[in-house]
Amino acid sequence: MNDDLFRVRFWGVRGSVPVSGAQYQRYGGNTICVEMRCGPHTLLFDAGSGARAAGEELMAAGVDQFDLFFTHCHYDHIIGLPFFFPLYNPRIGVTTWSGHLAGRMTTLEMVSEFMRPPWFPVAMEVCRACIGTRDFVAGDVLKPQEGVTIRTGSLTHPGGCIGYRIEWGGRAVCLISDTEHEPGKLDPVVLGLIEGADLVIYDCTYTEEEMLRKRGYGHSTWQQGVKLCEAAGARGLAIFHHDPSRTDDQLAAIEKEAMAAFPGAFAARDGQTLEFSRLKLPKPSPLRQATRQPTANGKRRSAR
Repeated sequence: MNDDLFRVRFWGVRGSVPVSGAQYQRYGGNTICVEMRCGPHTLLFDAGSGARAAGEELMAAGVDQFDLFFTHCHYDHIIGLPFFFPLYNPRIGVTTWSGHLAGRMTTLEMVSEFMRPPWFPVAMEVCRACIGTRDFVAGDVLKPQEGVTIRTGSLTHPGGCIGYRIEWGGRAVCLISDTEHEPGKLDPVVLGLIEGADLVIYDCTYTEEEMLRKRGYGHSTWQQGVKLCEAAGARGLAIFHHDPSRTDDQLAAIEKEAMAAFPGAFAARDGQTLEFSRLKLPKPSPLRQATRQPTANGKRRSAR
């Protein structure tokens, strides 16, 4: 493993529901799961159906410690969690994080409610990994691993959703999944998160034409993603959270339009990997701004 690289790997890029078939081969049909390697540190974002393959790869690579962050808990973002094999391995430690239900449900409660009968044959007690759970509030700055800073913000989506800005080695990658924009406006929370980012992974479920009949669904467009990236000075835009009805040919056409409008744009694909080299930065000032610390909800635990 190269400790000087910031790697991003897409394990699932589809929204709403997994799809399969000949017309979904190039871009993939798994729902949301994104892996980020910040040098020696492994972070996962969401556990859609893409989490199954991600878990197999992590175990094959010998990764035994990592963090799993949830944007929110709609089915397409958690459906792969019971099939995420590292949870059942006693040699693995994973810390799960969430903030979209702050004050309503803890991370531990959220995961436990999903992984139990009748929704799943067995309860979380079957998991043998050392599982820790952490809660935070949108706007908190998280420090999950040495040298990794994660800034958070609240997105516009039914039931709530968290946007993340991951900073490491002078690089910044942002995950803005499941958010709806207001026509003619740029969301100040999103702009703050993506300012100057190397890559913005953005909810581009619809086109502007489709949004006329999709208001209230909690999603955005590639056209809005371009406007946000241009305004924020971001360098790359990953078109993401593809509508399940969008075929390979349709996505290729959208990708071509987006690249013409913004040269750093591309349509994310299952299995795609991007790499960013660590930047040499000046030494930080001794004066640091205080940040809120997330709370732990329940002790770190191992199953029987």
